Amino acid sequence: MSMRPSRVGSALIFLAIMVLAGKLAAQAGLDLDKTYDKRELMIPMRDGVKLYTLLYAPKDRSRSYPIMLQRTPYSVRYYGPELQRASLGPSRHFAPAGYIFAYQDVRGQFRSEGEFKVLRPLSTQGQVDESTDAYDSIEWLVENVASNNGRVGMWGISYPAWQTVMALVDAHPALAAASPQASPADMFIGDDLYHNGAFRLMYGFGWLALMNEFRKDPSGRTRFDYGTQDGYEYFMKLGVLNTVNERIFKGEVSTWDEWVGHSTYDSYWQERAVLPMLGELGPAVLNVAGWFDAEDFYGPMHIYRKLEGGNPEHENSLVVGPWRHGGWASERGSSLADIRFDSASSEFYQREVELPFFEHHLKGHEIADLPEALVFETGANRWRRHESWPPEGGEMRSLYLQAAGKLGFVAPEGESGFDEFVADPNQPVPFSEQKLTMPGHDWMVEDQRFVADRADVLSYQTEPLTEALSIAGPIRVKLNVSSSGSDADWVVKLIDVYPADSPETSARTGENMADFQMLLAAEVFRAKFRESFGTALALESGEVTEIAFDLPERYHRFRKGHRLMVQVQSSWFPIIDRNPQVFMDIFAAEAGDFRSATHRVHRSAEAASFIELRVY
Repeated sequence: MSMRPSRVGSALIFLAIMVLAGKLAAQAGLDLDKTYDKRELMIPMRDGVKLYTLLYAPKDRSRSYPIMLQRTPYSVRYYGPELQRASLGPSRHFAPAGYIFAYQDVRGQFRSEGEFKVLRPLSTQGQVDESTDAYDSIEWLVENVASNNGRVGMWGISYPAWQTVMALVDAHPALAAASPQASPADMFIGDDLYHNGAFRLMYGFGWLALMNEFRKDPSGRTRFDYGTQDGYEYFMKLGVLNTVNERIFKGEVSTWDEWVGHSTYDSYWQERAVLPMLGELGPAVLNVAGWFDAEDFYGPMHIYRKLEGGNPEHENSLVVGPWRHGGWASERGSSLADIRFDSASSEFYQREVELPFFEHHLKGHEIADLPEALVFETGANRWRRHESWPPEGGEMRSLYLQAAGKLGFVAPEGESGFDEFVADPNQPVPFSEQKLTMPGHDWMVEDQRFVADRADVLSYQTEPLTEALSIAGPIRVKLNVSSSGSDADWVVKLIDVYPADSPETSARTGENMADFQMLLAAEVFRAKFRESFGTALALESGEVTEIAFDLPERYHRFRKGHRLMVQVQSSWFPIIDRNPQVFMDIFAAEAGDFRSATHRVHRSAEAASFIELRVY
């Protein structure tokens, strides 16, 4: 759902992508005024509601063209005949290739009629929803737009990607190819709003604040006033979360009340989960994800797997690059913050994968063989082609937390052993060293030395590797823990530690990266959901309890001389809301409810704590 690069509002990445695409098109010398006609349409839906749609068609009518459709809640922006886009389609390569492009404000947004609902559930009573609106839009375009060849493609990033996924549900026969790019799949389990039951406070608040301002001013110039650049300070002072709409948004953002009013995995979230909706495929699908997407990485990986499992013979491919959210469309993809990737990965994807995919399925052009999974191996900094994801081979190995901050592939043998720390929710561990009101994406690969010396962060690391080690696929966490509190959050990070003599330099500052602790993958789990996301369960004080969850999967090469590190902590603020460490409705928690607790991470033979990796 997020559409935001670092330090840019989540609803505004769409604008940033359009600006960049416009610059690229201008560099290519493309004059859309001379090659495309623009029309404004109001397309009727089956219930009579009309949706505002901008149509761009080639002036050359001597041949037919496929239609590329994008449906967005973020405004098509270029209203009126005098405002012209500088670029059309997913990248600068599409307009010169010749397509009909349609951009549509979804129901209830901006110039479209009807009522907008965030992640509107599918109708179970034959009424309208985003799936029927996509179907009706495609039907109207194919029947009424001159010179179309009867084939339609859809694409989108984030929320528009979710709209693309909705179009796959009971897909229109003319929809021949679809590319959902960073679509959310389940907002309570692993995408924008909650991760394993823990609320993504900074992002959820910021997205609604920006959407509220964006609704009033589609130009994107108006920003929510935090009154400070320090998001840590702002959210510490925010107070009781279930009154935020009334106190901060002045009753204008009812969606906030819905989000905090459904703090377990109830019907509200289940009705909005994508995976159960997906069945037999019609269109070919190109799923796109970024390894360092802070908002929607869970979604595209699980959508790919669900489609693959139900349609093993159908074309359903996966592309994962070294990108942040939407970076494949808005950046060169050669670096992220300090980390270098040594090639323009975005340009490669746009030119060699995305355009050929649509050219083949919408125009019948020949295409170089697209593998099942085209994935970028970070660390080695190379594209890899595989016929399955994760790739065949490798060995599942357990990396154990050991005494004295050690980490290794040998299981502990002792009958007892633990590390403990005091977690104070009134002094939570910050998620980033930067002072930010919106999280951005640089923190996804940020140097973790800024928290390594905190008493409430446990760090474990291997000896320097004597040879390179690659991992691919899911990363499973199993912790045996105990607490003096009745609830707790558990945050686990997998880190690539650079050697003291590293020759690497920062892509951002040019400084040497000796001893740099690159965050590679991290996740949070709220302990009260350890048995079911639908039913919360208190911790028993001092009782050893297993907590199991997944880190985001990765494809990474730890180079010779590097170390693997695991950090464990119980807060990650304000990217995740504070847990009072008392079993209660966290959204109703007041200042006096937040209490310190002593947490233990056990590492004995009978109560080991480890992460499981597929090692190659």
